[in-house]
Amino acid sequence: MKTTIRILAALFILLTSAQAADKIRISTPADAAHFTMHLAQRRGFLREEGFEAELIIISGPVANIALSNGDTDYFTGFGSALRSILQGLPLRIVACYRPMPHFMLQTRPEFKSVKELKGKTIGVTTFGSGPELVGRIMIKHFGLDPDKDVKWVAAGSGEARLIRMKQGLLDATISSVPNDYEGRKMGFPVLVRSEDLLTYPFSGLTVQAKKIKEKRDEVKRVIRAGIKANRYMRANRDGTIAVLIATYRIDKEVASAAYDSFIKGFNIDGSMPEDGFRRLLDDTKRVMKIDREVALSEVSDLAILKEAQRELGIMVK
Repeated sequence: MKTTIRILAALFILLTSAQAADKIRISTPADAAHFTMHLAQRRGFLREEGFEAELIIISGPVANIALSNGDTDYFTGFGSALRSILQGLPLRIVACYRPMPHFMLQTRPEFKSVKELKGKTIGVTTFGSGPELVGRIMIKHFGLDPDKDVKWVAAGSGEARLIRMKQGLLDATISSVPNDYEGRKMGFPVLVRSEDLLTYPFSGLTVQAKKIKEKRDEVKRVIRAGIKANRYMRANRDGTIAVLIATYRIDKEVASAAYDSFIKGFNIDGSMPEDGFRRLLDDTKRVMKIDREVALSEVSDLAILKEAQRELGIMVK
């Protein structure tokens, strides 16, 4: 009888716990720069914070509309989220998990320096995309005029751009993980990594403005789950590689190369670099042809992040 009671009590606790878990939907772009929440899901950090989370692969304007409509609760993208906020959607950025861009300037083997690309053609996904924005900054850093000295071509996916480079139709491309690895196997060296040059927030959390007011504790717990995931990521290479393999259905060789390529760009505290955030905001305004001044507080709310950091014992200036 005692054994039966203990079993029933355990089942009751498990059932109560499952019922108590808050159901949330997190949308995220497909690329590995937005890996934080996938790791938080698969390594149990979201569950630890009391969530039954569903991750949905979606990006761009559709993701932000879904977020503003309440069809999803959180979005990890930054660039498109910022554009949507400036267009009037009631969203706010509340945390940053990847303060550095994950793009690389990858070229045909005959080019040994960035300055040799003067007059050459560089492929990006689409105009106004993250690869183009960061690529322009990288080119400018090495003394070239990104508007006059190189030609930008919207050339589709990373794989498509590598093929066009192999065909001699592109001289260089702005690569991301894991296409940089595939490109290196094809003989295309990485000349520059953007994370070695600048901060440029790329991934974090964006939420509805009203959720910040109405469900502050929920937002804080999601932020905490992301911070825990990033700290795990930085400290556990093998465990992270296993999740990369499962998440993106890649083999161990590619996952290991991806980890080594992108790990430096993830922080361990969710902090937003103000200089990089301002750079991203200014670039977004330029693309959208917005002339007015925009305060960082108009597009973000980092007060809950600071609370989460204190509760996790993270000391941030």
